[in-house]
Amino acid sequence: MTVLRLHRDLYQGAALDQALGIYAEHGTFARKDEPGHWVVEITARSPERERRIAGELGNYALGLTAKGRKR
Repeated sequence: MTVLRLHRDLYQGAALDQALGIYAEHGTFARKDEPGHWVVEITARSPERERRIAGELGNYALGLTAKGRKR
């Protein structure tokens, strides 16, 4: 399992939810909310794949957050 921690000041929860839906076919996710962070536990077929998914998921969620803030 790989844990991804995304700071709430940088990421919108709705953007993270949307990204989780996009990447759902690539792994299993458990989202937890902490006061300062969104925490996502990622499980996939290998640790390398988990790390790759974590990076892609974080980038996608950040892009969606930025796109949402431009409006």
